Amino acid sequence: MTASAHPPRRSAEEQAIVDRELTELVEQRITFNQVLGLKVQQLRPDLVMRFEMRPDLVGHYHYGRLHGGVISAVLDALGGGALMVAMSEKLAHESAEQVMHRFLKLGTIDLRVDFLRPGLGRFFVATAEITRLGGRVGSTQMRLHSDEGVLVATAAAAYIVS
Repeated sequence: MTASAHPPRRSAEEQAIVDRELTELVEQRITFNQVLGLKVQQLRPDLVMRFEMRPDLVGHYHYGRLHGGVISAVLDALGGGALMVAMSEKLAHESAEQVMHRFLKLGTIDLRVDFLRPGLGRFFVATAEITRLGGRVGSTQMRLHSDEGVLVATAAAAYIVS
């Protein structure tokens, strides 16, 4: 039997570049994520993002609840970002430039959001899990929690990845 046919993994230096580029892409280059105030808290093993509650994110003026569109947008951004992280791992033999170029084709195909409780809190934390990463389509499940750990919403989504 021959040695493993796996291509060599990128170097630690190149991985640091990928991680920095991914964080910059999610936080800065996708400018709508700046509007939402999304900040990467953790890239691996699962992407975790956080954002602060602000008056311009309120959907119900009387109760001060997070707008449903904000919840949907955050969970969609999170799902796409989580797939980017997973793709960077799946393609660990590629350079930072090569793997970042692949993200140009990523786009949402389908998104389903379940609003479970009012979005009340000082900040919110969103987590994602990859359920499938194929050659053309990736699927994720996401959760949004308040600062007190209350599950506010869940989502499932599919994305084109190539």
